Amino acid sequence: MKRTFVLILLVLSQVFAGFAFAQKGTIRGTIFDEITGEPLFGVSVLVKETSSGAVTDFDGKFEIQVDPGSYTLQLSYISYSTIELTEVEVKADEVNVLNDLLMAEEASDLETVTISAAAIRTTEAALMSVKRNAANLIDGISASTFRQIGDGDAASAVKRVTGVSIEGGKYIYVRGLGDRYTKTVLNGVDIPGLDPDRNTIQMDIFPTNVIDNIIVSKSFTADLPADFTGGVVDIETKDFPEEKTMRLSLSGGINPSMHFNSSYLKYDGGKTDFLGFDDGTRAIPTDGRTDIPQYGDAVGNPNGPAGMEYQRILGDFNKTLGGYRSNSLMDMGISFSLGNQIAKPKATWGYNFALTYKNETEFYQDAEYNLYAKPREASATELEPLERQRGDYGVNNVLLGGLAGIALKTDNSKYKLNIMHLQNGESKAGQFNFINTNLGANFEASQYNLEYSQRGLTSILLGGTHFLNGNEWEVNWKVAPTRSTISDPDIRFTRFREPTNTVSTEVGLPARIWRDLEEYSIVAKGDIAKNLSLFAREGKLKFGGNYVFKQRDFNIQSFQFATGDTEFTGDPNEILLDENLFSADNRNGVRYNADFIPINANEYNSIATNMAGYASLEANPAANLKAILGLRVEQYNQYYTGTNQTGTINFDLVEMLDDLDFFPTVNLIFNIKENQNLRASASRTIARPSFKELSYAEILDPISGRTFIGGLYPETTNGGTEVLWDGNLVSTRVNNFDLRWEAFQDRGQMVSVSAFYKTFDKPIEMVQFLADPGTFQPRNVGDGTVAGLELEFRRNLKFITPALENLSWNTNVTVTKSQIEMSESEFRSRTLTAREGQVIDDTRDMAGQAPYLINTGLSYQSYVTGWEAGIYYNVQGSSLQYVGFGNRTDTYSVPFNSLNLNINKTFGADERIQAGMGVQNILNSRKEYVFQSYQAEDQIFSSLSPGTKVNFRVAFSF
Repeated sequence: MKRTFVLILLVLSQVFAGFAFAQKGTIRGTIFDEITGEPLFGVSVLVKETSSGAVTDFDGKFEIQVDPGSYTLQLSYISYSTIELTEVEVKADEVNVLNDLLMAEEASDLETVTISAAAIRTTEAALMSVKRNAANLIDGISASTFRQIGDGDAASAVKRVTGVSIEGGKYIYVRGLGDRYTKTVLNGVDIPGLDPDRNTIQMDIFPTNVIDNIIVSKSFTADLPADFTGGVVDIETKDFPEEKTMRLSLSGGINPSMHFNSSYLKYDGGKTDFLGFDDGTRAIPTDGRTDIPQYGDAVGNPNGPAGMEYQRILGDFNKTLGGYRSNSLMDMGISFSLGNQIAKPKATWGYNFALTYKNETEFYQDAEYNLYAKPREASATELEPLERQRGDYGVNNVLLGGLAGIALKTDNSKYKLNIMHLQNGESKAGQFNFINTNLGANFEASQYNLEYSQRGLTSILLGGTHFLNGNEWEVNWKVAPTRSTISDPDIRFTRFREPTNTVSTEVGLPARIWRDLEEYSIVAKGDIAKNLSLFAREGKLKFGGNYVFKQRDFNIQSFQFATGDTEFTGDPNEILLDENLFSADNRNGVRYNADFIPINANEYNSIATNMAGYASLEANPAANLKAILGLRVEQYNQYYTGTNQTGTINFDLVEMLDDLDFFPTVNLIFNIKENQNLRASASRTIARPSFKELSYAEILDPISGRTFIGGLYPETTNGGTEVLWDGNLVSTRVNNFDLRWEAFQDRGQMVSVSAFYKTFDKPIEMVQFLADPGTFQPRNVGDGTVAGLELEFRRNLKFITPALENLSWNTNVTVTKSQIEMSESEFRSRTLTAREGQVIDDTRDMAGQAPYLINTGLSYQSYVTGWEAGIYYNVQGSSLQYVGFGNRTDTYSVPFNSLNLNINKTFGADERIQAGMGVQNILNSRKEYVFQSYQAEDQIFSSLSPGTKVNFRVAFSF
């Protein structure tokens, strides 16, 4: 009996011991150098009440488990001031995260700085320290700010970064420069987005709770990719979440002009459209074959093998060619994420998982797409219409994304594996009134458009970081394979001439288009850094390299439908009815012609390789001077397999670009005071043509009627005697010079004044293809320059009165002057078509460069009440978008005055519930582009009314 009692006591003691252990809480934190922003390795963290503690790892992180209660932590490190952190509250089974703990080197004999943990809030102090000490010009936003302001995705958050604007709610532009000169990378690795022809990734696909920070580099260092000019945006995902998180977010949006509108245009697609991909409903009837019979093969013997197969294919085309009016739904979205870190005796594991779904609807009424030209008489100035198109179209866009990551950290190494898949489907239906007055034509038609586009991106990133000999050596490596696909199945385009309801070549035969793109890429990157002593001060040597391989297969198969002698009532959905189709009894019925047989210039294969190596040295030759010198070398090759439109030129893996470039960079930082820097930098970068641009492809946008023509296609005039474009598209070399004064203050406040100057050798711009109205081609134009001034400041309004302590003003203003020295052919064309009294200069504006950019916002934030609000204004000056040629005029953007309101509220003692709302485009601005000409009234190139949208969201953390 006694033994039994003792056994029960032992069991109960173990149970209670386990229960007590389970009730322990965790303290986690990250410690940085206050000046450099670098994480501090080996800091001793002692819990004074228990005499237990921990030591920070190479990321500056520590973890301590203690019983619930209030504690004082002592942070000590050789040659740094000791910090005592009081009132550190620990709750059972919960994690108290102490972010952005900054330690300063001792200014005097041993001193202790005492801080109350209750006063610590998650701030951008560490990121501001990094910015102050960075080798190049950077701006950014950290995860701590995401938590404060409640932004749900990266696109919403990055708008708050100085000098950044968001185009289309998705794509990031820096310093007013367009996509060609802005680059986005993920975890330091170049990966394509949902549109692989863009340099920038779609930013709204990343939920903020899986992001550590977003850094925008505005000047070049040798370890960065060389193909940017405006900025490189690096999205860094979390390795080890500070605490266990499980978050569910719900969002919605209502635009009164677009949602719950009974006039919304749509058409019925597949059963899986709501998931972002087609279920086969839009599959091509030919299965993609190129050996199908044509009309000439079938008309002589409709009942023969070729004739029967021709009729089968003809009958298998989907018969819907026009949409219908229906009620539109509001926008909605849902996202779920979870993450945690698990500490083991010899390693720490971290994991992140995120799933995002968005379903958004847009409806544009009275949308306009027009073409205008100069009149023949030089005495006339007002522009004449060639084509005018006005009507409505509806868009339904679905985005489904998943991100999974796992990380492992040991004493000296860290490994990361990320897997991401994105799926996007977009359906469009449009109905327009079309008027053509070009070349003496004068007719009016009803136009019907149906489109679907699905895009997929799968990317894997495997990387590692290793510290050797303490922190003396740091080795980083990354490998990232990616697969991108775009499929535009069954684009349908139909016009009926009014009032006769006829379909003929005059108005354009009904067309069906299938487009497919598949691209594979792999990036391998390695970096080695060594801390060393130079000039009796700390320095760093860094070197490394990377290799990029990309391969794309692209194909367009298009069909036109001659309607023979069939009569119609004007309903597009009756064209392909069985009784109207070609057959043995109706040989002059509706029939198809495959435009891609026997020559298909829209089928090509492209390959690009980029092998790069670099070295950089960071030194402090004087107490207040830091110099970063670097050189990057890139060997870039691009190959093309394809043919031109006539089949007279055939390429079989022909090398189109063979560029060996050296990219030197110098960054100098003079520390005027502890919180002030004067920066100067000079570097060389590059902008290369994309696969699409370096091709013979002709890609139609059926909604607008605009056509993209690949840069390989030459253009001549005057019977071929004058060369307007030779088809030799080459890369653009850019020289960059920056000068910046910056001052940093507490609470993330700062002010800076910058000047920059850039020279462009053979920049690529979109130019009107003279032979066909509404067609545009990428071409190298004359050399260009951009000079600019930039003012940035973030200022808390407490200096006016303490009552305004929670208000902050953030402003960035950029003013630029751009200039292109025209090529001989462009200058000649402008001279020949000049109006009477017009003086033609040999210079003009640079395409894509805004003359000014204003970002300003007033924000309110109360840590006590959990309220955060901000009103933000953005505008870019009118900029040249498409370069005119001959009698075709330049196209300019109209300033879009974007005024947005954002309000967030955090609820609960643990801040586990966040709710918010926002209003976009409060001023109800229109997105417009116009034709501009000497002493002429501006005429609409395109005009859309996005309306005013109210967003709302709520997030729950479990």
